[in-house]
Amino acid sequence: MYSFEDFAKYGPKIILILDNASFDKRKDIIAKISEEFPNFVLEFLPAYSPDYNIIELVWHSCKEYIAHRLFKSVDELKSLLDKLLNQGELVIKWHRKLKNKGNTSYIAA
Repeated sequence: MYSFEDFAKYGPKIILILDNASFDKRKDIIAKISEEFPNFVLEFLPAYSPDYNIIELVWHSCKEYIAHRLFKSVDELKSLLDKLLNQGELVIKWHRKLKNKGNTSYIAA
């Protein structure tokens, strides 16, 4: 059986990629992760770079799909979002522009 020290020394490294949200960079949280999960390596995306954050592309595609539609109820909207996000019906157009604090970033496949 491996000990905690063995796993920390010989176990696999797990890289977590986080955006630059202030709550992701709290020093107390980072210290706790380092202490309790020594195999976790935290990497932060550059500030204001939605082109590197895949969820931004997913949200952009989702919002584009539901924009200018009239929903009869919140439940109808929830049902559509469930189909798009949870049942795999969202089609992402990989070549697009994302607005980036006044700049334009290009997503390329």
